[in-house]
Amino acid sequence: MNGFRLPLGAWADAFIDVLTDALAGLFAVLRTIFLGFYDAVDWVLSTPPFWAVIIVIAAIAWWAKGWKLALGSVIGLTVVLGVNQWDNAMDTLALVLVASTIAVIIAIPVGILAARNTLASNIIRPILDFMQTMPAFVYLIPALILFRVGVVPGIVATIVFAMAPGVRLTELGIRGVDKEVVEAGQAFGSSPGRILRQIQLPLAMPSIMAGINQVIMLSLSMVVIAGMVGAGGLGGQVVQSLTRIDVALGFEAGLSVVILAVILDRVTGAFGGGLRRKPRTSAKPKSTDASKATDLAVTDDSGLAVKHSAVKHPTSV
Repeated sequence: MNGFRLPLGAWADAFIDVLTDALAGLFAVLRTIFLGFYDAVDWVLSTPPFWAVIIVIAAIAWWAKGWKLALGSVIGLTVVLGVNQWDNAMDTLALVLVASTIAVIIAIPVGILAARNTLASNIIRPILDFMQTMPAFVYLIPALILFRVGVVPGIVATIVFAMAPGVRLTELGIRGVDKEVVEAGQAFGSSPGRILRQIQLPLAMPSIMAGINQVIMLSLSMVVIAGMVGAGGLGGQVVQSLTRIDVALGFEAGLSVVILAVILDRVTGAFGGGLRRKPRTSAKPKSTDASKATDLAVTDDSGLAVKHSAVKHPTSV
């Protein structure tokens, strides 16, 4: 086997060179767009006084889950302020929000495509496996070449790294919708687009929300790596503490990342959990018949609500 070597690295290098030469204008436009989004979100988070941001986040936490999460959010953000990491935390939160939003915008349509087309699913799954197993540091090399040093390579690497669970859980949620419900919609003349919007997506929303939660968590896990390419924020502080062997700075910045992660995880998890709760139904007298009838409302193309009775027979023991 001496002398045998596949030039995969050389091919990858040549491919990046071709992209850089042929699509330099496109990457410059993308860099401007991503940087504009980041600057806008960072301005919204950094311009108001800290207490106003804390109140808004606490209100969102209260609305999502209740006063306990709101109180915990206030305490956690006060700790971030107390260790003098507020500005860095807002920079990191802006990066996470921008990267997560773009990743979700891409992931949900791709997941819908994979759920509705078996060939597309077979093509997309190996790509997602590659994206999830490739070390995150590797994404920074082409991102640096294509987008230069700064926050944009961190955003791009975060999008690529965090997008996979959004695609997978969207596909899983749509494929998990009861086929009888979809067939009932088809029987009443609903178009595929209407079935997707009014049946499949609402029923798959808990799974989709779980995917969004995972996208946000993976985005936060990339902040330190993004700090290595000049993204700043808490990741930049962690990298700085590593180069200086500064335990205190590293602990304070790392604790701030943990606080942001817990708040975002609990808030998005609460929204997804609320979708999983079954609506309360009024008590009805038990039927003496052995079978139970369940009414299913299906809206046809004419906008009329039609009741479809699906009879479920008990399983004999």
